[in-house]
This record gives sequence, C-alpha cells and structure tokens, in this order.
Amino acid sequence: MTIYHQDLALVDLVHYLLYQPVPAERKPLGAVDITWLSVDSNETPMGLIAENLRKAREIAHGDSRVPEQLKHYLQKALDIAVGLDPYLDAMSTAKKIASLEGCQLKVAGVEPKVKPHKECASGYLKGQVLRLFVHMVGAKRILLIGRLKGCVILAMAEALPVDGRITACATEPYLGVKSQEASDYSSHVKQISVKVGPTAATLEELVAVGEHFDIVFIDAAQRNAVNDYNFVMDNHLLRMDGVICVENTLMKGQVYLENISDENVLAVRKLNNVINSDPRVEQVILPVQGGMSVIRRSRAHADRVIKSKKELVKDDVFWGYNRCHILDRLRLDGKVAYVTGGGQGIGRAFAHALGEAGAKIAIVDLVLAKAEVVAEELSLKGIKSIALAADVSKPEDVQRILDAIVARWGTVHIACNNAGINMNSASEDTSLEEWDKTFNVNLRGLFLCCQAAGRIMLKQGYGKIINTASMASLIVPHPQKQLAYNASKAGVVKLTQTLGTEWIDRGVRVNCISPGIVDTPLIHSEDLKPLVQRWLTDIPAGKLAQVTDLQAAVVYLASEASDYMTGHNLAIEGGQSLW
Repeated sequence: MTIYHQDLALVDLVHYLLYQPVPAERKPLGAVDITWLSVDSNETPMGLIAENLRKAREIAHGDSRVPEQLKHYLQKALDIAVGLDPYLDAMSTAKKIASLEGCQLKVAGVEPKVKPHKECASGYLKGQVLRLFVHMVGAKRILLIGRLKGCVILAMAEALPVDGRITACATEPYLGVKSQEASDYSSHVKQISVKVGPTAATLEELVAVGEHFDIVFIDAAQRNAVNDYNFVMDNHLLRMDGVICVENTLMKGQVYLENISDENVLAVRKLNNVINSDPRVEQVILPVQGGMSVIRRSRAHADRVIKSKKELVKDDVFWGYNRCHILDRLRLDGKVAYVTGGGQGIGRAFAHALGEAGAKIAIVDLVLAKAEVVAEELSLKGIKSIALAADVSKPEDVQRILDAIVARWGTVHIACNNAGINMNSASEDTSLEEWDKTFNVNLRGLFLCCQAAGRIMLKQGYGKIINTASMASLIVPHPQKQLAYNASKAGVVKLTQTLGTEWIDRGVRVNCISPGIVDTPLIHSEDLKPLVQRWLTDIPAGKLAQVTDLQAAVVYLASEASDYMTGHNLAIEGGQSLW
C-alpha cells in the first residue's frame, strides 16, 4: 500500500484507497472490505456478506432450476468473501502464520489459554491497522476513550516517536493479565498512561492542564460515546489538524440491519448521526472489523468561523501557506537533486537528508565506487538514486552529469555543490600547484556546477542551489595554516551572493552553508589529531559538529519554505565564528 504523504489529506486518502470519490455529503461508505483476514463469519460487514452468500448458495443448490453456471459463481463469490479463493490463500498464508506467531510472542511467550485464531489474531490485526494509522498521521499525543486491548495499545505505541505519549481513560483497570504480560516485554509501555476513574472527570482534568491530542480514539460501544465526542469537540482536546477515530461504528455490521431493537446498536446509530450532522467535521466509515470512523475538522466550517471573528489571524498563517503545514512545505516530493562530493562525509549526509525528504538523488563523486555505495544505501530506504563519477573541475564532466540526470529524470530542481578539498601549508610555502588544485575544485568546479545547473533552472523558472562554503569564509581558523582553502571558501560565499541576487527574480535561489569543524574520518588522521583539542577550546559548544547537524539546513534551503532567502551564508559552527 502506498502512503501519499503530501498531496492527499487523511480523509481524502482513505477515500482514495477505497477507490471512492470524496462525497459532497458526508455519508458512510458501502461495505468495502480492506482486511485480509476474517476472524469470524459475523465479525465484519464482509462476514455478513459471506453469510448471505452462503444462504443463497443453499437455496440455489436446493433448486434444480438454477443453472450450474450461477451456482459456480455463487460459490466463487463465497470463497472470495471468506478468504478461501486460491489466489487470496496463496498470497496471504505466510502472512497469517507470521502474524499469529508474532502475536503469541507478544503475550509473554506462555501457552495461550484462548484460541489465537479468534482472540489473538483479531487483537493483533487491529493493532497493526491502528499502528499504521498512527504512523500515517505522524501522531505524538494520543487519547483513548473506552476499552482497547493492551496489545492494540502497545502496537500503536510502537509507531510513536520517543517523546510520544498515549493517555487512556478507563473507568476501571482493563489491561488484563495477557496485556500486562505483553507489556512486560515491550519497551513502549512507559509511553502509556492509564487514568482510572469516571471518564468525564478525566477529560475535564485534561482540559484543565491544557492538553491537546493528534488522535482521539473513542469506543462507540459505550453508553457515553456521544457525550465524549461532544466534549472533545467543544473543549478543543483535538488539535486543529487532528483526527478522531471512532471504533465499532458498524457494530460488526449490525447497523446495516433493519428493524433492529438492540439498544447498543441504536446507540451507535445515534452517535453516527450526531457526527454526520455535525457541521464542524467530515467523516468516512471504514469496514475494518467492528467498523472505524475517521473524522477531521471541516476546513470550510473553520473558514466561516474565521471570517466571522475579525480578531483571528489571517488564513495563510492559520492554515499554512497554500494550505500546507510547515512540515509539508519542507517536503521535496517529486524534486530531482544532485550532490557533488556525495560519496562520503557531509555530502553523504546531504544526500540522505534530501532523499528522506522525498527527492530523487544523483550521487556525484570523483570515485564512482564511493558514489555507488551511497546510492545503494538510499535504494535500501526506498529512495530513487543513481551514482555518477565526475571531476567537477572539468567542464565536460559537469555537463555530462547534468545531461545524465536530465536524461534519467527530466530536469534538475536542487543542485547541492559540496565537493571540496583542503591542503594545509604556510602562506609563504604555498605552491602555485596547491593554489590551483584547491581553487580548481573548491571554486572553479563549484562555478561550473552552478552555471550548468542554473541554465536548466532559469529555463524552467525554478531551482535551488546550495553551495558548501566553510566557517573559514568568516574567520581565519587556527592554528592550522590554509591560505588557499580559506580564500577559496570566501570566494564561494561571494559567488553565492552574486548569483543569489542575479537569479532570484527568475525563480532560482542560491544560498550556501558554512559548516564548522565536522567530525568526519578526514580529521582523524595522524597529522590532525593533535589539533582537535585545540579546536575544541575555540568552540563555545565544546564539541565538533556531526554531519547530522547539517542535514536540516540543506533540506530547508532546498524546500519551498526558504523561497524568500537568497545569497545567504548559513553558518553552523557551534558558535566558533563568534569568538
């Protein structure tokens, strides 16, 4: 299953996955099954379909007038509904076994007292569905109202970041023996807080301390579900861009039945109607096991509220520029980038960062084998990449790599010119050969890359160029003597400033990053080891930079979030240039 991160909002994404258009009116979807294991014949809406198909088959087989072809298709439909179709069985057998075995491990490694096919499997599958849901939303704070199995809660906790937290409201302790056993084997249990007591009192306490949640789970199969939903919405426990997930909204398919008198089913119908008629939200109901409603605030309703209250902030600030939240504006989905010097050190870190943000990456290095290793690393992470060898000081090499990238991916949006060398010598001893070699790579090569990439970007009216300068462009690092390097990096800054002003009105932004002393294998040579302690005394941060300290900066400069920045030299040096 593909997760579309940027272009589709969550509820629209669910519709997309179910091949349904976003409805003009918020009506529950039909009974489309998206699970691969039916735990019991009446556990899901698909189970009810199977039951009706079974009855139809019995009637057909008892009537000699029914054509054999119709009987055949009834049987085939029934096989598919209950997961017995040969293709479905072949595709899912291994998954079923692995899932059940994994679930048994999660319940403390002891002999289970219940049949795992029904109890363990259903909890495990629900946990994995909700775990994926938490991951898709990118949630950090989750509120649970009602009863969920402990293994389900733990599965959701696995998708949280290290600072994420789940708060569960419970009228009485309900994790149970098996869930407690499972928690004993999970490092994520510390991220779960169970608040025991009347739900209304717990919710009021959360409001009092100013809590806000990214996801709120509500169990529809409880008496006060309508009150809980209204309290969450009325008291802003849900973040503006958060999602409510209501469990059991189909009551195992029973809400489809007519002339029902069961009070629990009627209560769920009431809750569904309350949500569906609430002008503040929009929803979609998914037929996952007992049914799950995914609910978010309606932006159209929020816009009307904003217009009626003059004191509220402008829409672009409230919703995000072009209706994109700031983290979405940092995404690089669909962009094409290259990184020179990408086979090691800073360049390798830049390539991973740009790729993780969504870009396709061309790794360019003087040594092809180094570039290929990084390209393979990116491929393992699902990032499209190619490896290219080039000497950036040669115009023909630079043009060749740009032609190769355009031939592969059509264009270039992001040029990360990072290749560089450093040769230390006292100024009076600096040879012309050292001077020329340093400038040929650090400045000439960078200019050639800027020019070749810039021509493509200027033609298309958009592009981001990010050059690697150095703290040496701001100060004279010591005690090492590196005249040619310092001068070349100062040239990088001035070149960046010049191109940044010349090209911004044609859609191309040019900026540079000036790292401080970065902890890479290059500085651990025998010649430089004695200097490390001296450098540390000159850095207010008291430590060397890591390549990971630079990654966020290159993503920012490559993204639309930095569209108003050009000609800037972004120093990341732990404060060393301030002393």
